[in-house]
Amino acid sequence: MRLDDENHSMTADELPAKTERYKMKNNAELQKDVQDAIKWQPSLNAAEIGVTTKDGLVSLTGVVDSYSKKTEAEDAAKNVAGVTALVENIEVRYPSSYSKTNGEIAAEVVTALQARWDVPKDKVKVKVENGWITLTGDLGWNFQREAAEDAIESLMGVTGVTNNIMIKSESKEAAEKAAIENALKRNWAFYENDIQVQVSGHRATLTGTVDSMYQKEQAGSIAWNAPGVWSVDNELIVDWD
Repeated sequence: MRLDDENHSMTADELPAKTERYKMKNNAELQKDVQDAIKWQPSLNAAEIGVTTKDGLVSLTGVVDSYSKKTEAEDAAKNVAGVTALVENIEVRYPSSYSKTNGEIAAEVVTALQARWDVPKDKVKVKVENGWITLTGDLGWNFQREAAEDAIESLMGVTGVTNNIMIKSESKEAAEKAAIENALKRNWAFYENDIQVQVSGHRATLTGTVDSMYQKEQAGSIAWNAPGVWSVDNELIVDWD
């Protein structure tokens, strides 16, 4: 017996070997994959970050010397197949010789925001406490909200970011369920995934299952891009097995 299509030909005997790649990883295998993913990031020192795993749940611990390294480690772990949830306890700690006041950090944050074309001027308010940045304000699109956070992640002195920016779209019309569903169908990452979309006014809710944390975040980003969406409840469950 053969399975054929226009791009590939496979014998039935080959199927077990192919599907073997998608079996559930044990804790040791997943731990090694996450550790290797972190090592693959040139800016990260894998020895600084501890990785523990339990049934798809990954915990990261350790100390790094910049907030950008903290977020890079998180992103590296999220993109590993088999990770279904992430607990992050990485601490940002600058060298004892490094000193910068909250006021100086705040001034640099404001400058970084003003330099971004995709962050509307004078729309984002900044608060700094012990190096921790809190962003507030109202913006029209989620990509602007994300751009504001991206602009400050690599600044020296930043120990963490809380993004409390609210989305209030210029479009007053309610979000369209069909538009979000069609956008998900167009994306190759969600082929045969079980995602349901519910819309109530300007709020979109995603439920169902996906294969990875990457897919969960991508689905959320797609929903955020829909006109009329002011908030997204991403309730997707990662079920890699």
